[in-house]
Amino acid sequence: MRSVKSLLAAGAATLISSMAYAADMPIAAPPPMYAPPAPPADFGGWYLRGDVGMTNQSVSKIDSAVAQTYPTTTSGLGFDSSPLFDLGAGYRFNNWFRADVTGQWRGRANLHGSNTVTYGAGDIGVNNYSGSKSEWVFMANAYVDLGTWWCITPFIGAGVGTSYNKLSGFRDDGMRYTAGALSNSVTYFADNGKWNFAWAAHAGLAYKVNPGFTVELAYSYMNLGDAAPGNYTAFDGSISGPSSIKLKDITSHDVKLGVRWDLNSPPVYAPPPLITKG
Repeated sequence: MRSVKSLLAAGAATLISSMAYAADMPIAAPPPMYAPPAPPADFGGWYLRGDVGMTNQSVSKIDSAVAQTYPTTTSGLGFDSSPLFDLGAGYRFNNWFRADVTGQWRGRANLHGSNTVTYGAGDIGVNNYSGSKSEWVFMANAYVDLGTWWCITPFIGAGVGTSYNKLSGFRDDGMRYTAGALSNSVTYFADNGKWNFAWAAHAGLAYKVNPGFTVELAYSYMNLGDAAPGNYTAFDGSISGPSSIKLKDITSHDVKLGVRWDLNSPPVYAPPPLITKG
């Protein structure tokens, strides 16, 4: 009986000693929680751009001293299509707003059209106009990006600037009204350029190929102002002088394919820490 009591006492002492030792041991800290990297910031940056496209131009009327004096009807007036090229630089302020400046060259577009002038009862003359027009256009543009779906971003924009409209090889094949009589006449005009206020409205789709390269398909409505030829000379040299002719309200519907290069490297994020057991 005494041996049993001794065994129980020894077991109790061992248990109490083990519990005291366990209480003195430090508690292991839990492993650190993994924190995912922060989402990309809504940052901006500089970019370069370039575009190629085609113009579809029109002009409201051909004005002149004759047209302001006698009843005149314009018909068949317009331009053929022409190519356009532009380069520019811009800054993207955030994910929805950007702005750029561009310089654009618009190739020669052939002019065609005529004015029918009623000088008096039975005196009706027709002036057929020909020539070509080209422009240098410098614009400051602002755009709003409307959100991105499957890497495609629709956008709208507007621009203001100036356009140098140059008429070349302008010619008037028609009638001359002198001393109450009509006679055939061909009049040649010197080449001439004219600076105008210009404005534009833009819309299009942008596709981000990678973080630094974007392709655009865009439409622009351009208002380029007026154009005027230089001094005139009749085919026989009988008359000459400064021209009063003006091509009024030149507009264009342009379709362009463009690219944008982001000059800022995209942010680099560190990979998550490797957590091992043990």
